[in-house]
Amino acid sequence: MSLADDLYRETILDHYHHPRNQGALEDATVKTEGVNPLCGDEVTLYLKVDSDAISDIKLEAHGCSINMASGSMMSEAVLGQSLEQAMSVAGVFKNMMLGGSQETALPEELEDLEALQGVRKYPVRIKCALLPWNTLLEAIETSRAKGEDHQE
Repeated sequence: MSLADDLYRETILDHYHHPRNQGALEDATVKTEGVNPLCGDEVTLYLKVDSDAISDIKLEAHGCSINMASGSMMSEAVLGQSLEQAMSVAGVFKNMMLGGSQETALPEELEDLEALQGVRKYPVRIKCALLPWNTLLEAIETSRAKGEDHQE
């Protein structure tokens, strides 16, 4: 095992044992649930959206370490971002996870996410890493739909 693999494992375990932005958000603009019925992973994502930006994010994740670590990393990566920026980050992450066998170099502010690249060696686990991100994209769509409803 390489030094990089050790560092990646350490990053994933840190986010698993010390999840960021964990819990519920009472004044959430959007609450979205994501489930992977094949393995039992669950994510409940709470977003507070102000002026088309994610001003607060919380999540309750249950399941495997990959799901929980990915959710923690996702919450850090998109907090404070505009909805458009958050969608872009989600797209970059999904491309990294679903892309070919090449390693993907991420911008410096997203380097922690590189730790999840090793999951690609286990195709059945990719869905675990993607669940929080797919739930985020669903939450953004819901938030935008609510915003359009209010503009009518």
